[in-house]
Amino acid sequence: MLSARAKAASIAALIGAIWFSGALPTRADVKEYEFRLVQSEVKKGDATVAVRLVNKTTGQAVPDAVIFAKRIDMAPDGMATMDSPLEALPSTEPGVYRFKTNLAMAGRWRLSLGARVQGETGTVESKLVLKALP
Repeated sequence: MLSARAKAASIAALIGAIWFSGALPTRADVKEYEFRLVQSEVKKGDATVAVRLVNKTTGQAVPDAVIFAKRIDMAPDGMATMDSPLEALPSTEPGVYRFKTNLAMAGRWRLSLGARVQGETGTVESKLVLKALP
């Protein structure tokens, strides 16, 4: 049988565990985030490409990510050296990241992104394929 002191210590430990579990923020794994194309087809030439960063668990858009790596090329059509500059544009809504580029040829283009999500460790990396229409 437990002594009164042991019971009190057990109750205190339980209360502490409950209190701390609610006080600490939960963190998601960066694998729970992904970029999704807003439109999978755009006209060739000067184009705006938009992606949405979402938490796959909640389905909610993730604002304020820091995109530090970006590239667009025609690797899906076997022309990885055919690339185009990407210029970040202001966001029109939270969690949507837009880029200005020139898709010189019709065909499939691969958009590669690397980003950090605020409050998380690790990098969200995505390779998305969009189609430039004639």
